[in-house]
Amino acid sequence: MAQITYTIPGMHCNHCVHTIKMELGELPGIQNIDVNLSSKQVTVNFEAPATTSQIEDLLAAINYPVLKVDRS
Repeated sequence: MAQITYTIPGMHCNHCVHTIKMELGELPGIQNIDVNLSSKQVTVNFEAPATTSQIEDLLAAINYPVLKVDRS
């Protein structure tokens, strides 16, 4: 399983958190999503068939583009 952490500056409220978790959770292969609103970070644990490109593209499509990526 892979883990990646994104900094998403557009996250401002619990609605943002809910939207991100709901949308990412629908991608096949997503195992866990941890959102920290105060640090504006989202950590995603995933495996195939999910890819980092799919995750980043989805976040951009729902208007939460990624500013920074930390790969583990």
